[in-house]
Amino acid sequence: MSSFGPIFAILMALACMSSTLVVAQNCGCASNLCCSRFGFCGSTDAYCGEGCREGPCRSPSSGGGSVSSLVTDAFFNRIINQASASCAGKRFYTRAAFLSALRFYPQFGSGSSDVVRREVAAFFAHVTHETGHFCYIEEIAKSTYCQSSAAFPCNPSKQYYGRGPLQITWNYNYIPAGRSIGFDGLNAPETVANNAVTAFRTAFWFWMNNVHSVIVNGQGFGASIRAINGIECNGGNSAAVTARVGYYTQYCQQLGVSPGNNLRC
Repeated sequence: MSSFGPIFAILMALACMSSTLVVAQNCGCASNLCCSRFGFCGSTDAYCGEGCREGPCRSPSSGGGSVSSLVTDAFFNRIINQASASCAGKRFYTRAAFLSALRFYPQFGSGSSDVVRREVAAFFAHVTHETGHFCYIEEIAKSTYCQSSAAFPCNPSKQYYGRGPLQITWNYNYIPAGRSIGFDGLNAPETVANNAVTAFRTAFWFWMNNVHSVIVNGQGFGASIRAINGIECNGGNSAAVTARVGYYTQYCQQLGVSPGNNLRC
């Protein structure tokens, strides 16, 4: 009995630790905290460093080098310098804002060297097309873009037209993006056009939820077009598809990677 007691106590302690860990792994951290590799919330290197899942992570992306080493000043400026000096985006979008937003999405640009480079090329191809080389913060043809539901209502005094690098649109995108990032997507969608880091974070939010997997799984650039604006596919807007593919192949060349297959949707 004397030897069984300590063993039983150890087993019970381990069981409790295991139970606690399972609960903790449902992170749901506050926006200023990191979710560690083990599923705990905090702000030190143990939480925000290597293996950080989400939040303001400080570890570099995995795979073929960090995204920041690919998106150099020269790469970013080569795009934005093609915008007219009169463009609002010229004074809004910056590489620094891109990198600040990137810290919250450490899985962007993960995988082999080729996959990382293709994802970076794909992201900037779509951003270039959507914003006219970072010229536009808001879309030109503004509309309400409200599809109200119990889960995603609309504020009748607001419009949910495209804003930011990927021109996030519709109330059912603004509301969950705001909840994830920390702004009021229902009542203040204009926040996306007022803060460059928030703008890039909405682009990453949409990308990681809708586009990242098709790139990582090797479905090709065409699948990313369908994920972003499927109405262009199957003859819906062949000129737009051609433009997106052109930017993508150009950036792949700059980053030293083949564009892969299935370029059109």
